[in-house]
Amino acid sequence: MTNSVPDRSRSGVASGVVAKAGVANAVGAYGERLAARYLTEAGMAILDRNWRCDEGEIDIVAMDDTCLVIVEVKTRRSLMFGSPVEAVTAVKAARLRRLAGCWMTDHRSLVASVADVRIDVIGILRPPRGPAQIEHLVAVAA
Repeated sequence: MTNSVPDRSRSGVASGVVAKAGVANAVGAYGERLAARYLTEAGMAILDRNWRCDEGEIDIVAMDDTCLVIVEVKTRRSLMFGSPVEAVTAVKAARLRRLAGCWMTDHRSLVASVADVRIDVIGILRPPRGPAQIEHLVAVAA
């Protein structure tokens, strides 16, 4: 009988954990790139991506004419746990509203041209075969 010890990277984290996190990060990064391109093609200007503060992170900040749009991007490889947009709960929407205020405080020079603020959710389903499917929910939380 042999005991198996998890292969560890230099950081001391088991490589299986790193591999899973790496795949999840890659899927999320892919979804955010696709969402940014989708929004740009829809005529929005991307102001910020992956903006962070002590309260959390905003995936994409965009301008839709004079409306500041805070965008949460959820990417999934299957519907096993529901559609990607279903992952945005009321708690997450409330956090996004707080983050919108934080972003506006940090970017006062841009806020002068903002007439309205809304929160959108973009769900991306990336199946094993075929093109990605994009679902864009506009103004999910006021």
